[in-house]
Amino acid sequence: MKKFILLIVGLIFILSGCGTKTSSGSNEKPKVINIAIQQSLTPLLLAKEKGWFEEEYKKAGIKVKWTEFQSGPPQFEGISAGKIDFAGVGNSPVIAAQAAGIEFTELNVYQDGLKGNAILVNKDSGIKSIKDLKGKKVAVAKGSSGFDFLYKAIDKAGLKPEDVQIIQLQPDEAKPAFDSGSVDAWSIWEPFISIESIQNDAKILANGESLDDLYSPAFTLVRKEFADQYPEETVTFLKVFQKAVDFQKEHREEVVDIYAKAKKLDKNMLKVCLITQKHKVYLLVKTL
Repeated sequence: MKKFILLIVGLIFILSGCGTKTSSGSNEKPKVINIAIQQSLTPLLLAKEKGWFEEEYKKAGIKVKWTEFQSGPPQFEGISAGKIDFAGVGNSPVIAAQAAGIEFTELNVYQDGLKGNAILVNKDSGIKSIKDLKGKKVAVAKGSSGFDFLYKAIDKAGLKPEDVQIIQLQPDEAKPAFDSGSVDAWSIWEPFISIESIQNDAKILANGESLDDLYSPAFTLVRKEFADQYPEETVTFLKVFQKAVDFQKEHREEVVDIYAKAKKLDKNMLKVCLITQKHKVYLLVKTL
């Protein structure tokens, strides 16, 4: 924890220009902080359900607004438009946002993603390996971490993207398509992996661990303009997020109850899902 606090202090100096730049908002506070969240079971969701961000920001008279997204790319559209201040995303949306020139700062890496992304097939599909996906329909959200994972998996198997029929669907569209057999496979992340494999007997064709440690890390990030103007509020976000990470490690049963209620999911399935997640925060201090 001492190491974490020291890193936080260092981050304050970086976000505030190491004391060499006077922020126009140094004596001001934002009226509302906008946080984006996906359907994933992450410490961000835990903090939301616990009301910890609201509790901390209320001390400064700041309100918190949450917006749920299906995947990472739409979140970056909100960041670019100045409508989202903080978000949690996978690796591929981060790369795409960098290429698009969207200004943001990665705050931390909180998950390695070895089991956080996977390619699923129905149990009776007859598909045994990634090579068997040749000519098959695979659902995936464009620009998501699942999208990046799918392309890397295809490449590792010696296939080309054109060898597979990639059907671009957001999770709420992909799930019924996969369940009905309209698509042969689905490249997706948790909690959908556990939902399909436990409740519907879907088979995990490949994940990062089975593909020789193919990492798909997850990040939390902040809109750069917000971080420059409100360094104290940015550090507050990190402290609350770390609180949620620690709580999830130490209070698994309670966390399962919270997630089950929030997402209307089976508790036994959630226990399996959380075992696959390794939340260990690594702070980043480089503006991308």
